[in-house]
Amino acid sequence: MSWKKLNHDEIKEIVFSSLKGNISYSEKNLLGVPASYLDEKVFPKDNALLKDAPFLSTMVENPNHIGCHTFGSSESFFSGTHKIEQELIEICAVDIFKSKENSIDGYVASGGTEANIEAIWIYRNYFMYEFNAKPEEILLVCSADSHYSMAKAANLLNIPLLKAEVDQFSRKIDSEQLKKSLVDKKENGTKYIIAVANMMTTMFGSVDDPSDYTDIFKALDLPFKLHIDGAYGGFYYPFSNKESNLNFDNSDITSITIDAHKMAQAPYGTGIFLIRKDWMKYAQTKEASYVEGEDCTLIGSRSGANAVSVWMILSKYGPYGWMEKIFVLQKRTDWLCEQLRSRDIVFFRDKHSNIVTIDSKSVDHKIAEHYHLVPDNHNDPKWFKIVVMDHVSIDKLMEFLTAIDEKRD
Repeated sequence: MSWKKLNHDEIKEIVFSSLKGNISYSEKNLLGVPASYLDEKVFPKDNALLKDAPFLSTMVENPNHIGCHTFGSSESFFSGTHKIEQELIEICAVDIFKSKENSIDGYVASGGTEANIEAIWIYRNYFMYEFNAKPEEILLVCSADSHYSMAKAANLLNIPLLKAEVDQFSRKIDSEQLKKSLVDKKENGTKYIIAVANMMTTMFGSVDDPSDYTDIFKALDLPFKLHIDGAYGGFYYPFSNKESNLNFDNSDITSITIDAHKMAQAPYGTGIFLIRKDWMKYAQTKEASYVEGEDCTLIGSRSGANAVSVWMILSKYGPYGWMEKIFVLQKRTDWLCEQLRSRDIVFFRDKHSNIVTIDSKSVDHKIAEHYHLVPDNHNDPKWFKIVVMDHVSIDKLMEFLTAIDEKRD
């Protein structure tokens, strides 16, 4: 197991030692790097706060984590904090998503959108390089509930997009309709599939069964690559559903997106991309010749502090502390659902999720607005969602329920 619980002093020692493993902008003859530590006139390095703050110290030291540090060589200037990112990737791959040791590449991206696009970019290039596929012959397939990053990816990569219809209340994809659509697409030139299955969608917390996609692809003899969008659920669902097959034990799955700035409560701009070994090469940019090891990420330069922050969070909790965190949120969500049922309020919730999405007819829209429930569509909402996070206490939920009761009276 790579994931170990550490106390604050142990975390601080490891991070500060890693920073010493980087080349210091101020202490070494570092003349050719087009960057520096944060401006001392605004962010003084002698601030007493920094002595006990490894994350803030990393921000000030400003290491650039350009490239992918699990794949080939990387910029040696910042090898100290690169090691922390490597360890973070291994924790996520092995201890959360059941991969074999040292079998996964990955990096800390700017968020789930980038990580999703990275996966689709890699698979598009794979089909183009290995099969001489034309972009129009490569179809991106996802659920109607999938994140808008799928539409972005299709637009940016110039490939067609097919969204599978879903049942209004179960949120499961309509397999029969999807099969009919794919038969039609195949007859009209589709030869290859890039599929994205959801591990807790943004609006509903719904979860796809990957076989609902892959069984059809196999039956139609359509070569495919499957990516899992766990941007929201990646730090939640593997702990709430021990029977999940949305992991690297599933041979159909090649890559996974997770967002640390959601359930892990890391700073915004912190997504994580995981992919099996021997695939990052399809995004390698040879033109980045001035970068040691070149670059195969979408973002290029990125802050090492983000990787350090996620590693610190996971190390502070440890695997069992994290399981307890998710257990508490599950119980709190269970309580909310019991309260909604007792009031005959129509809602959707996957039993392993902490997202509860309420039918807009079941709640007064002014109450929804007052408590900042998020609509599926701001112009014509059909659903409002509650996300049971750490700050969403039972006291706060009770205030919301009381407002509904008083409105009914």
